Amino acid sequence: MIDWLIILLLLSSGFFMLLAALGILRLPDLPTRMHASTKAGALGAILVMTAAGLFFGEAVVVTKAVAVILFILITAPIAAHAIGRAGYFVGVPLWEGSVKDELKSSYDPETHRLVSGLETADELDAYRKNLDIKPRIKPKRRKKSNF
Repeated sequence: MIDWLIILLLLSSGFFMLLAALGILRLPDLPTRMHASTKAGALGAILVMTAAGLFFGEAVVVTKAVAVILFILITAPIAAHAIGRAGYFVGVPLWEGSVKDELKSSYDPETHRLVSGLETADELDAYRKNLDIKPRIKPKRRKKSNF
């Protein structure tokens, strides 16, 4: 019975990994690709680790599998958020069919500063006084590729 569960976990893991790969290839822009690769890829890796823990059944292997699962659950969303945010800030274009761009009104592409809308009047005054201070790294705008 446990063998059938392991087979089911490995097959479903392969399906989710394939789904993540197809999402990266087929989806139109960075945020949707990040969503597909993070969700489906992390679930596929978690299912593989669960199958490995069940197959070996030793305390050391199960402990390592649980540690890897926790690591994936903690790091995958944070890494995807950081990559997606960096892509937005350097000017990676969104898909034309995107319905909402919530950062558009809060992000200044010239100064590369993000305003949350929760700043106090004093913080906004300090921000306006320091507009001439540029960030250390100024990203270059890339031309849109045709592939």
